[in-house]
Amino acid sequence: MGLNTSAEAPLPVGQVSRLIGGWIDRLGQVWVEGQITQLSRRPGAGVVFLTLRDPAHDVSIGVTCFRQVFDDVADAVTEGSRVVVLAKPEWYAPRGQLSLRAAEIRPVGIGELLARLERLKRSLASEGLFALDRKKPLPFLPQLIGLVVGRASAAERDVLENARRRWPAVRFEVRNVAVQGVHAVPQVVQAVKELDDLPEVDVIIVARGGGSVEDLLPFSDEEVVRAVAAARTPVVSAIGHEPDSPLLDLVADLRASTPTDAAKKVVPDVGEELERVQQLRGRGLRAVRALLDREERGLAHALARPVFVHPQRMVEAREDELEALLGRSRRTLRHLLDRADSELAHTLARVVALSPAATLERGYAVLQRADGHVVRSPEEAPPGEELRARVAEGEFCVRVADSGPAAGG
Repeated sequence: MGLNTSAEAPLPVGQVSRLIGGWIDRLGQVWVEGQITQLSRRPGAGVVFLTLRDPAHDVSIGVTCFRQVFDDVADAVTEGSRVVVLAKPEWYAPRGQLSLRAAEIRPVGIGELLARLERLKRSLASEGLFALDRKKPLPFLPQLIGLVVGRASAAERDVLENARRRWPAVRFEVRNVAVQGVHAVPQVVQAVKELDDLPEVDVIIVARGGGSVEDLLPFSDEEVVRAVAAARTPVVSAIGHEPDSPLLDLVADLRASTPTDAAKKVVPDVGEELERVQQLRGRGLRAVRALLDREERGLAHALARPVFVHPQRMVEAREDELEALLGRSRRTLRHLLDRADSELAHTLARVVALSPAATLERGYAVLQRADGHVVRSPEEAPPGEELRARVAEGEFCVRVADSGPAAGG
């Protein structure tokens, strides 16, 4: 339960320390894993002092144990070793210091480390962090390369020298970090995040030389793997030598077998690119020449055709055809006109033959009454009626007599 305190009624430091110690005393024993960073075995002393550090975070805690407890693992445990400790938290009230009292220490062997890495590998793979479709392509010619590497290391020298030898104008943004030990994981994670936040950085290389399995453990740490997976900038892993394969290789967008190989894969060779450009230029020139030669041959072939050698022949041939067609059309038109004229003459002759005027020419006359009605029988002309007689040469008037027709003026 909480304590009732105020500025007017504070608790003494000793009481606060005793209360903290009481709370810690109620804690039971716990198994703790970490890496030994300091080891003190004073001759004749019955107690061994250790500093146990979290490999993935900047957190450490002191550990004490009886010499007999440490002597059981003294041959397998040194500074830098990974261990699992069964300990009980203790509070040293006079100094306000927390420590662990170890009852058992177990070194973490290579087999156990590899088994843990395999379990972590399967877990991260099930999340899709190693999927190929997550891999980002590297830029052809990066303007600024981020480099996460140990300070003054051979890996840093290999990357910088080989990259600048291939492309002298290449620029680097270097972050020197611890590449092994308890400080490696937080420093690598921080460096990757800093470089990823720089918009001018086109690609990040995480490089380290070869080493033992324990030395390369920081590059299989889950926090490092997740930081690389979350980066927006393409990341190249160049850890160790060809046989080494930390989990960073699986999550990175590109794996390089060595730092030198990383420089070759990230930076193009200016000589090779110049040669490639010259080859492409030569291919282009050959293609253009071939095209021009083909078109020139085609043009020469076309110009050699008779229609281009003697173009007037085509006009002359068309002129002959035109004259022939014109003659045919004229003959056809005359034939049609002659036939039409003949038909018209025959028709006219028939019309003339059937015309009343032709009948009048033979001496006949047509009698019409005053209203124009043609007289066809004697009953239609009563005596004394005046009629008009039409003959071939004109017409005249007659009067009807009692007996037969009589001429009249």
